[in-house]
Amino acid sequence: MNATCDIPGLGLAIDPAAFPDAAFDPPAAEGAAEETAVLAGGCFWCTEAVFRELDGVLSVTPGYSGDDAASADYRTVCSGSTNHAEAISIRFDPRRISYAGLLKVFFAVAHDPTQVDRQGNDMGRQYRSAIFHADARQREIAERYIRQLEAAGAFKSPIATEVVPLEAFHTAEAYHHDYAARNPAQPYIAAVALPKVDKLQHAFGGLLKRD
Repeated sequence: MNATCDIPGLGLAIDPAAFPDAAFDPPAAEGAAEETAVLAGGCFWCTEAVFRELDGVLSVTPGYSGDDAASADYRTVCSGSTNHAEAISIRFDPRRISYAGLLKVFFAVAHDPTQVDRQGNDMGRQYRSAIFHADARQREIAERYIRQLEAAGAFKSPIATEVVPLEAFHTAEAYHHDYAARNPAQPYIAAVALPKVDKLQHAFGGLLKRD
């Protein structure tokens, strides 16, 4: 991962604080206390750092989605020889934050969804923008929200995010977990991940954990 990877919000045409809520935001199944979202938006150190701050998020796990278990290791994925994306699996309480609410943060703060197979200087399929939906409800929420953002002119360029079925999520090696929190002075984290967290705190302070 390159320390000059990404300028947070590069593709935005509107202020993050004015970013629209999803018009289609149906509730999870009645009584559901937990749901999972799998999202890919470039370096998983950065996306993990953003989503772990949100109230209602129970855990964030970095990993790989899009290909088989045999090729789901960091060295192989970074070689560009697989169809894996660096992704995160987000366990969340839908009574406190909705799936659509997570997607709002994903598009407004976590990455630039207008870039194809890259985030800044991080290039390759492993850095693509993707939503791996678990069911038809998640797919419809994602597809409708993308159409809404396109109609609203939220970005300077077309949204390139892929919306595809979740076939499997393969957990990344242990040293990737909570990487930004454990390595705040690492140049890539300081240059890329922490500005995204700062942007989240300024634009969406009401969504943050209170502890």
